[in-house]
Amino acid sequence: MDWLGLEGKVAIVTGGASGIGRACCEGFAEVGAHVVVVDVNEKNGNQTVEDLGRGFGGKHIFVKVDVTSRESVDAMIGEVLDTYRGLDILVNNAGINIPRLLVDPAGKEELSEEVWDRVVSINQKGVFLCAQAAAREMIRSGKGGAIINMASEAGTEGSEGQSAYAGTKAAIYTLTRSWAKELGKYGIRVTGVAPGILEATALRSEEYERALAYTRGITVAKLRAGYKKVSIPLGRTGKLSEVANVVCFLASQRSGYVHGTTINVTGGKSRA
Repeated sequence: MDWLGLEGKVAIVTGGASGIGRACCEGFAEVGAHVVVVDVNEKNGNQTVEDLGRGFGGKHIFVKVDVTSRESVDAMIGEVLDTYRGLDILVNNAGINIPRLLVDPAGKEELSEEVWDRVVSINQKGVFLCAQAAAREMIRSGKGGAIINMASEAGTEGSEGQSAYAGTKAAIYTLTRSWAKELGKYGIRVTGVAPGILEATALRSEEYERALAYTRGITVAKLRAGYKKVSIPLGRTGKLSEVANVVCFLASQRSGYVHGTTINVTGGKSRA
């Protein structure tokens, strides 16, 4: 039984070539949805589609997209419509994190205008452009749809050395609530998902950990040990698939009255 009712639905997942995005693609494919893997990484994106085809069957495509470019995003929507004649779900997942200090007296890892613009452009402008393009088509079709925005618990707590990232993720909460108020009348549900500490993804690279450790005045070893010291009542880090499960639920009519809210997937994490 297709409990979620997503078989045959068309789901766009930005940043779908790795990490949470790839897990979401696998989750949608598993329940019979047609998956549009959107990413700037062509090699990984095509590999993801190949893996989905082997493991789950169905029709899936990869579209190389720069989410900061309206032209690129609009072209992607056009390709989706040419292939499937419609779209039902958008998962706004593409994002980056570049640890920097607001002020670094040593001058090594200070937040520059270039880094600020890059993080905001992908994490915030990209979400806006993709949501707008998808919502236009959902309204035009008259069938409604679901938009799920990827936030982060850092967007409510803040994060030392990651102010640009945390700021963009804080914006996701209010964008989600605002767009829900605007789009609900068209049958478009807008929700968010805020993951906490998860198993390693491409975001947690060696370069990222080195920069983050520096901003906090500790070693990489101490940074990694610190992941285990955070209070998580469930006693473990989360799985990418557990975030994907929530995303698939929010995309389905099983969550038909869930709208304008962001769900934490953090294992009950707190700093207490």
